[in-house]
Amino acid sequence: MLRHQLKSKIHRARVTDSNIDYEGSISIPTDLMEAVDLWVGEKVLVTSITSGARLETYVIPGKAKSRHIVVNGAAAHLIGTGQVVTIMAFALHAEQVTPKRVLLNERNEVVTDQVL
Repeated sequence: MLRHQLKSKIHRARVTDSNIDYEGSISIPTDLMEAVDLWVGEKVLVTSITSGARLETYVIPGKAKSRHIVVNGAAAHLIGTGQVVTIMAFALHAEQVTPKRVLLNERNEVVTDQVL
């Protein structure tokens, strides 16, 4: 049996910009994408710790080490600049997997690769 499981998580990312006029997506620096095994175009669930908003979108690559997390398109009506979010991706697996996770500080720097 296949089960839908968490595979990637960026916890407590701070949204540094939002752009309503963009086509849609969330921009994540490529170094963070690599740390949690996210692909360009991969579907993610973004949850706002600040407001409780939840939405699905897809990932576009941002400049490595820029620490910029940008919410684009209609999603920017729900999650804006300054909000703290968790970004998650899920996958179907037959076996239990250990997700790749990072915890960020208020400057979007990795403080740990384990979120308990």
